[in-house]
Amino acid sequence: MNFRSCPGPDSLKSALLVSAALLAGIALPANADTGSAGPQPTAMPTAIAAPRDVAFPGVIRLEVDASDTQRRIIQVRQTIPVDRAGRTTLLYPQWLPGNHAPRGPIEKVAGLVIRAGGQVVPWTRDPIEVYAFHVDVPEGASELQVEFQYLSPTAPNQGRVVVTPEMLNLQWNAVALYPAGYFTRRIMVEPSVKLPAGWTHALALEDAGRAGDVVRFKPVDFETLVDSPMFAGKYGKVVDLDPGGKIPVRLNMFADTPDELEAKPDQIEKHRNLVRQADRLFGSRPYDRYDFLLAISARLGSIGLEHHRSSENQVEPGYFTDWAAAVGDRNLLPHEYAHSWDGKSRRPADLWTPNFNVPMRGQLLWVYEGQDQYWGYVLGARSGITTKEEALEALAATAATFQVRVGRRWRTVEDTTQDPVINARRPQPWATWQRSEDYYSEGQLVWLDADTLIRQRSGGKRSLDDFARRFFGGQDGDYTARPYTFDTVVETLNAVEPYDWRGFLTERIRQVAVKPPLDGLARGGWRLAYDEKPTGYFKAIESSSKTTNLTYSLGVTLNREGDVTGVLWDSPAFNAGLTVSTRIAAVNGIAYDADRLKKAITEAKAGKPIELLLKNGDHYRTAAITYTGGLRYPRLERIEGTPDLISRIYEPRK
Repeated sequence: MNFRSCPGPDSLKSALLVSAALLAGIALPANADTGSAGPQPTAMPTAIAAPRDVAFPGVIRLEVDASDTQRRIIQVRQTIPVDRAGRTTLLYPQWLPGNHAPRGPIEKVAGLVIRAGGQVVPWTRDPIEVYAFHVDVPEGASELQVEFQYLSPTAPNQGRVVVTPEMLNLQWNAVALYPAGYFTRRIMVEPSVKLPAGWTHALALEDAGRAGDVVRFKPVDFETLVDSPMFAGKYGKVVDLDPGGKIPVRLNMFADTPDELEAKPDQIEKHRNLVRQADRLFGSRPYDRYDFLLAISARLGSIGLEHHRSSENQVEPGYFTDWAAAVGDRNLLPHEYAHSWDGKSRRPADLWTPNFNVPMRGQLLWVYEGQDQYWGYVLGARSGITTKEEALEALAATAATFQVRVGRRWRTVEDTTQDPVINARRPQPWATWQRSEDYYSEGQLVWLDADTLIRQRSGGKRSLDDFARRFFGGQDGDYTARPYTFDTVVETLNAVEPYDWRGFLTERIRQVAVKPPLDGLARGGWRLAYDEKPTGYFKAIESSSKTTNLTYSLGVTLNREGDVTGVLWDSPAFNAGLTVSTRIAAVNGIAYDADRLKKAITEAKAGKPIELLLKNGDHYRTAAITYTGGLRYPRLERIEGTPDLISRIYEPRK
């Protein structure tokens, strides 16, 4: 499906004249009355065939050679059946589920050659839809042979690293073309991959045999193939998370070194509890198997990406071996697992598309990601992957973030669902004013608000758990996507607890609001407070991110070298002119270090300005900041005499 459009002349009469002539392929005479003396638009290219819900004739053979871990070049060979001569179009996947944006890595495709009957057939790229390649199939040809290389990044500044000497993350969408004109669920593919010698692999596809280092898989539709990425590596280990269960769930671990795979029995039991608690929450398993793909690596690029029957997850070394310090990584698996229900089984209607080149629309990402963010932390606490105290400390950090996220004065939560397309997750100079995909964590706070409201109104008889079972629950083993709309969400909430849920969600999601979204905290029996000492969770996040976070005092975050990485809008640092890319070279006349700056903030409570020597590029200047509030770190404190609903939310389900 393509959207070919062009600017029209000013008048309706001229527009009709020009459009009719262009559509008919007729050149306008020099003296034609177009209503303008300026140039006129040329005709747009022929539209690419829209996807149809019909079977593709034949099975595509896809052969991937991922054995070159030294140069990280992946070789691709495809055999694509054709049933007639003439123009055909091959597409490279562009709009990828879970990315919420057109991020198919087409810039890394090189060496594309297409043959028919052993002869090279020229191809042309569509001038509008640059992910489309047109080929004229010669008479008598029954298939196209396609070859190209996927040049995976050799350094992080080229994109996410997916190949290292120890492991591989193969995403099939990066290494395949597919024919236009068909729903991807109607295109069958027979995939295989060559791995480095001795490597093991994991993915949510069925093996069809192995010959040496080449692994073949049973034929599968292209939609499911793209939704079934592979992790492979030199050091791997598999743990059954539901021994004896009717639908298998496995934890497939790969690491830079074998010692990182040594999980303690109680750590494995917490991950088994995750599966149990999800069962109790949602009431069914919308998959025929589930494979957690977990890379414990400092070399493979960061990822947390949901799929219906698996998930791609990267955590830093120490996930098992330094469990306490890894608290910032321990929300990842609960979050991605919950997506099997929220986002994959139940999916916003505008995010379901018939192929990977039809644009997606993300206006309901505050459900898809926002409620999933909520359930990720809830399931983490209920399973024991995080403690209740860690969950409360994480909630305090989120609440503080959105207490000062002043961009809500001009921009709605719903509008931030466009950020993956608008900004492509690039760093921002003023994130608190610009906003940045706030549908995730502000959405989490909105769903906490909804949960506590249901619990309060029903006298504790019902909760958002009941919504989860009604809305996301389905049939075991059925992984057919079930789309929904805003109205579906409202209707299900009303079935759980009658209320003006349309007005509730409209106010919090679709309207600008000065008030921070903290009602759920107070109704849940807690309030946001600040202390001069950070919580354990806050310190762990600072340590893992290698930052010093002074957002709630001076209004600035810094890396270890003293470079400013974030500035709070209208904070003391903002008012002193600090920006991202500024470096604090000295504090009160002495070379910068984080502890020295913190000490200066504490001493400034007596009224003495904090003197900073700032460097920005080749320019130096001094700034005197008058701030007397001391160090401030977020935490939660109980509101005496109120029910502790939030602790109940985090309690394991029996």
